Amino acid sequence: MAAHTDNSVDISAPLEFVWERMMDIERWPDLFTEYANAEVLEREGDRVVFRLTTHPDPEYDGQVWSWTSERIADPAGRRSSSRRIETGPFEYMNIEWSFEELDGGTRMRWVQDFSMKPEAPADDSQAEQYMNKNTKDQMQVIKERLEAQPDAGSS
Repeated sequence: MAAHTDNSVDISAPLEFVWERMMDIERWPDLFTEYANAEVLEREGDRVVFRLTTHPDPEYDGQVWSWTSERIADPAGRRSSSRRIETGPFEYMNIEWSFEELDGGTRMRWVQDFSMKPEAPADDSQAEQYMNKNTKDQMQVIKERLEAQPDAGSS
């Protein structure tokens, strides 16, 4: 079995503004509440290899998660594709981000496809429920934090 999530949020800020901030991996701890650290390990053109480390996860007895991922950005299409290199509890994890210009803002969409390892602390169904909730929570935080930035209203 595999798991799939598809979530989006509308942000009252220009497309270019949202795109630039979401592509700035080193600043993700300022946008996401779950990340304690985000470190770029390699950068070659639109390809980036990076390590993310979470704050202790209260849903899993304070477990701190850390993994390495690869992201390939498509600036012209305002899309990016990421995959976990160090999969941790996942058999695989692939994420597609897309950004669409709206009248007065930007729609940010994340599609995640993944499957859990048999020894993982959650099965695919449980992980899908957790990821759906967490993604919506993180998207709301990102929306609020981006909209609160002084230059969010300028093009």
